Amino acid sequence: MSTVKLRNIGIAAHIDAGKTTTTERLLFFTGVNRKVGEVHDGQATMDFMKQEQERGITIASAAITCFWNDYQVNIIDTPGHVDFTVEVERSLRVIDGMVALFCAVGGVEPQSETVWNQAERYKVPRIAFVNKIDRTGADFFEVVNQMNQNLDARALAFQIPIGQEEEFESLIDLIAQKVYTFNGKETITTEIPENMKERAHNYRQLIIEKVAEFNEEILELFLEDKEVPLPLLKSALRDATLKLLITPVFLGASYKNKGIVQLLDAIVDYLPSPLDKGAVIGMDVDDHEKARQRNPSPKEPFSGLAFKLIHDPYVGQQTFVRIYSGTIKNGMQIMNSTKGKPERIGRILKIHAKDREEVHEAGPGDIIALIGLKYTKTGDTLCDMDQQLHLESIHIPPSVIELKINPANRKDQGKLGEALAKLINEDPSFHARFDDETEETVIAGMGELHLEILVDRLKQEFGLDVVVGEPAVAFRETITQEIEVEYRHSKQTGGKGQFAQTYLRIEPNEGKGYEFIDKIKGGAIPAEYITSVNKGITKTLAEGVLAGFPVVDVKVVLLDGQFHPVDSSDFAFQICSSICFKQGFMKATPVLLEPVMKIEINTPDEYIGDIVGNLNKRRGKVESMRRHRKGSQKLNGTVPLMEMFGYATSLRNLSSGRANYSMEFYQYMPVTKAVQEEALKKLAEKKRQETSR
Repeated sequence: MSTVKLRNIGIAAHIDAGKTTTTERLLFFTGVNRKVGEVHDGQATMDFMKQEQERGITIASAAITCFWNDYQVNIIDTPGHVDFTVEVERSLRVIDGMVALFCAVGGVEPQSETVWNQAERYKVPRIAFVNKIDRTGADFFEVVNQMNQNLDARALAFQIPIGQEEEFESLIDLIAQKVYTFNGKETITTEIPENMKERAHNYRQLIIEKVAEFNEEILELFLEDKEVPLPLLKSALRDATLKLLITPVFLGASYKNKGIVQLLDAIVDYLPSPLDKGAVIGMDVDDHEKARQRNPSPKEPFSGLAFKLIHDPYVGQQTFVRIYSGTIKNGMQIMNSTKGKPERIGRILKIHAKDREEVHEAGPGDIIALIGLKYTKTGDTLCDMDQQLHLESIHIPPSVIELKINPANRKDQGKLGEALAKLINEDPSFHARFDDETEETVIAGMGELHLEILVDRLKQEFGLDVVVGEPAVAFRETITQEIEVEYRHSKQTGGKGQFAQTYLRIEPNEGKGYEFIDKIKGGAIPAEYITSVNKGITKTLAEGVLAGFPVVDVKVVLLDGQFHPVDSSDFAFQICSSICFKQGFMKATPVLLEPVMKIEINTPDEYIGDIVGNLNKRRGKVESMRRHRKGSQKLNGTVPLMEMFGYATSLRNLSSGRANYSMEFYQYMPVTKAVQEEALKKLAEKKRQETSR
């Protein structure tokens, strides 16, 4: 398959816009499926995890290959729920083009904005598909309007419906100037009826006017009022789409098979091949200032990005890789430049959701699963052994919510550890740690649903019976003032003693994480013990000082110290620096940082007062209000996550079930003194109860 005829696309949307149903129809019409799988039957091809089938939502982004008119289309399905942002993020990193799906009734929903902004960040060309045109309340033109107002999408309707809601049967293709009428799985092509000609002509002129801004040839024809030849128009529109100057909008009703064939044509016509995307830019492994370029050619040195790990009970760990350049073959040795370790490829698989096809080699643009990689994780660069580079990794937001879990049976503790290690391997936004004091395992993730599903997987996939605690906010700890502190650690036991002394300066380091600076002069502490000082502090950061939460954003400067030629050791300096740091931390006015979320609420006008009042009570701030559609408003603001447990029920009651909301992580912010005192009191009480059990 030539690279020109390859399309790597993602399908992204708000939850319930009909994304999985649309994907199922694409697979049916391209002949991958003999029969159509339905989401409500739990039979969707792309939803092969048990939790996806039960809940009717897509969690893991599965990759599947299909063919249309001589073109190979690799579809990466992505979740619509904000708890699985990392899945969307890593898919966007490896696709070339995107189909943004909107519901004709719901329009531009909060999560569609999140995904759209992520696609903007990665400069992914996209086309839009407005689904559910046959539903009551559908309004195609209002959705196009919202795309332009809320997303600044430069959206252009390439099709218009004939009739909406239950009267929708046909659509006018403004480019080909034809009418497509749908009868079951058949499409009947006819000419535009007289009574629609003027309307179709006006909408087509809008497209030509827009594209004339970017194309001299079309501009001349437009000014002379001459017909624009179809091949010229299509090529100019493709070019404008690839340069993100326009977003072509298509329409249909996936569930009834309407508009799917035309959407497949649009994917091939307007979305980029790997050649259109051009070279991928990486960094030199030794000199990060130096750029390295790889063109999508089989003759170039190999480069690829690992974007997903799935543990498969039959073949073991599958590492999903997007190849940017070069060719890989079975048994070949490649380099993981992120880890600095060589890897050997066992087998190469092309994936059709649950099914896999073994291939012997793969080249530029291919999305494949590799078996046999030992060290590779999500976001790692794989490359040629002799010509190495680093590709940009995948942005992983911090986990903001925690849950305590225990195996119902004490002897399953080891089994739980193994299962969690596998899940952490697959999902970089999921973390787990063991609390020695309470002897409980704490898991952390992106939201309540995220953790709920991971607990579900522990039960279903790993056969573990686990007892789950209440969800709690994942605080962080930091300091607000600079302090200098000294500590001398001296212990004399029977044989050899322990001796170490450190003098530290601890400073706030907002937004820059942890930094360690060595300012030791004249060998006051030998080099190997300076490493021990850093090690001792790093361990303490992870365990927390104030209330057991990770410490962030501190700079530690090692100013001076002392050692003893006999009694000093790595262990002594680790203990000394840990105690020294803890003492300094508590004197440097420590604060708790809490996760603050961006919130967006869509509500009918009549409930605005109550909703804003309720949000204020939860320490929320409303930053903007704008008209969403007639009779309803969209509120944007920020709110601390700890105030938002149970909010879904509360919002439902306030708005008689008519308002909806979406939240995503914004940033960690210091809590007020009163909130900190209250939180610390609660945490101490909780700890006391847990240890007295």
